[in-house]
Amino acid sequence: MLVSLLCCFLFIATLKAQQQPQPAASDNTASPPSCIPHERDALLAFKHAVTSDPAGLLTSWRRDGGHGEQDCCRWRGVRCSNRTGHVHELRLRNTREEAAAMEGKISPSLLALDHLEHLDLSWNDLTGPSGRLPEFLGSLKNLSYLNLSSIPFYGGLPPQFGNLSRLQYLDLSNSNFRGDTNSTDLSWLTRLSSIQYLNLDLVNLSTVVDWHHVMNMLPSLRVLHLSDCSLASANQSLPHLNLTNLEELDASWNSFDHPMVTSWFWNITSLRYLYLHATSMYGQFPDALGDMTSLQVLDLSYNYNNDEKYRIMTTDLKNLCNLEVLNLDWALLYGDIAELFRNKLPRCSPNKLQELDLNSNQLTGMLPRWIGQLTSLVVLNLGWNNITGSLPPSIGQLTGLQTLDLSCNNLNGHVPYEIGMLSNLTDLDLHSNKLDGVITEEHLVSARSLKYIDLSYNALKIEINSDWQPPFRLDTAYFASCQMGPLFPSWLKWNVNITYLDISSAGIDDKLPQWFFDAFSNVRFMNISNN
Repeated sequence: MLVSLLCCFLFIATLKAQQQPQPAASDNTASPPSCIPHERDALLAFKHAVTSDPAGLLTSWRRDGGHGEQDCCRWRGVRCSNRTGHVHELRLRNTREEAAAMEGKISPSLLALDHLEHLDLSWNDLTGPSGRLPEFLGSLKNLSYLNLSSIPFYGGLPPQFGNLSRLQYLDLSNSNFRGDTNSTDLSWLTRLSSIQYLNLDLVNLSTVVDWHHVMNMLPSLRVLHLSDCSLASANQSLPHLNLTNLEELDASWNSFDHPMVTSWFWNITSLRYLYLHATSMYGQFPDALGDMTSLQVLDLSYNYNNDEKYRIMTTDLKNLCNLEVLNLDWALLYGDIAELFRNKLPRCSPNKLQELDLNSNQLTGMLPRWIGQLTSLVVLNLGWNNITGSLPPSIGQLTGLQTLDLSCNNLNGHVPYEIGMLSNLTDLDLHSNKLDGVITEEHLVSARSLKYIDLSYNALKIEINSDWQPPFRLDTAYFASCQMGPLFPSWLKWNVNITYLDISSAGIDDKLPQWFFDAFSNVRFMNISNN
């Protein structure tokens, strides 16, 4: 009887549940509204002003195409609000090559999209007959993101862009491919109170004298790119620094041509990325650099002028415990390499340094035996110096190393077997040293990632068994003046991806093997002379 009563109760409960009215669908499950008709007309007018669309970015933009295509919210590159149906975003960046760029002009019809927040037309040729940046874009006052980079505009930057008070991201870079983009006044930037990302790379700012004051009035800035802007000087001082949130500054490829220590930006301790490549600043590095403890990337490469002599690294970088990339290529350093490693570079534990480039300086002395303690290193470039002594076996402890360049030094002795432990190594360059001894399979047996090897112009003998199958596939192999003969080195036949091969003056006295033309069918450059 109890079971029967229970079944009856469940049956009645089920009937009542089926008779209850179902709740209305929530806003999350409701179909999104279609786009606003006048905004769809504005987009079609924009399409009409595009005279060429090789990539077909706008092919879905049709008034009556069927399959929902008349709803502009479903058009490619268009994003609408799920709540109101207003167009919020236009993402029409050309992500292919130059030949796929749209051509035409930017239509003023975009002004009808008064809810537009995100506009990306980058890498297209939408200059129109005037070739100038459209001033009317300064009326899209809801924009928070504007990317017009690599559109070949010329002429000045329109001050009307200062009306975009909600703008957080502005990229006008790479716009001077045709004529000059010369602006004399940047004061309109100070009205962009919310700006966080500003990229003016390759915009000609040679006549702007107060650029540093303008940038200092943008306290919300986090990223500032001013590379190759023809800026004449950074030799200024600021009574009060407002750029306390700035994390990335790129001022490379500007000819500042003044002492490095007089630049205004050394007190920005919030910087994490600092690029000052090829700025012609000379003299010693500033002591303030040692206090920029947030730095992760520091590029001071190619900083020299015609009159400068070589300089000693006097600045102490030992406390830059977050530093991951240090590029001092052609920074005109001289001094002892071991002393530089011991007393100037970060010695934090754990050490985060991943890339160290000291190429093309006048560094002397011997590599420190404890170099293996820099366990985070991925790139080590010490080429074109005057380093002497032997390669320390501890280099085999750099198990994450991918690039090792010690070319054009005065290193001597044998290549240690420990170098074969570098299983992640892709590029090995030891050419033009005084290395001697024998290279065997043991040196290369674990180098499964190796793509590029240059052992040229050493006194090395390469003795590798003819039937040895290497674990790597080289694309570049330079062994000039290494003794590889008298038989042709058959182990090379497995490297069918080689495009550059030099085995000249290698002591080979043999016939070309039958597999030669098949194995090296991809070669672009080959030197087998003097054999």
